Amino acid sequence: MRPSPIHRRFGLLATAAGLVVFVAACSSATGASTAPNAPASSPPSNAPASAAAGAEHVVAVASGALGSFLTGKDGLTLYIFTPDSANTSTCVDGCAQAWPPFTIKAGDTVKGGDGVTGALTTFTRPDGSLQVAYDGIPLYYYANDAKAGDTTGQGVGGKWYVASPTGATPSSSGGRIGY
Repeated sequence: MRPSPIHRRFGLLATAAGLVVFVAACSSATGASTAPNAPASSPPSNAPASAAAGAEHVVAVASGALGSFLTGKDGLTLYIFTPDSANTSTCVDGCAQAWPPFTIKAGDTVKGGDGVTGALTTFTRPDGSLQVAYDGIPLYYYANDAKAGDTTGQGVGGKWYVASPTGATPSSSGGRIGY
């Protein structure tokens, strides 16, 4: 038996309403993540994206084979780049693709968890985004870290090191991060 024209209209109307709800839900879910922070400052797809404006970001301390180190959202390791200077990032363009800066939106806050004793601040990157710094040293994620606790960026190129909660910078000895 064929549906009547009225039943077909109600079916189409119900389908359209469902589609509107689905699209609205998808839009609000993607709108909260800032397309992870724009290309030059994006965390890797498996790293955190900035949350909605007014969000609070917590930097924590984790321990592993390298000793204690700083982590960002979802426990992903934070790194420093030795060519950087206080509140100045030298990692841009292709570098920032492999080493996404830890950025936040204007209006967001960043605070230290237990064991984080240094000052967490922000500064404006060349692309206009706000990068988080620890005692003035810019912080980054590493695109090849897949999960919390990964430290695959340690010592890369002799210039990339996990960020120490003491704020110490590495020596040429590498290895553990007691620096």
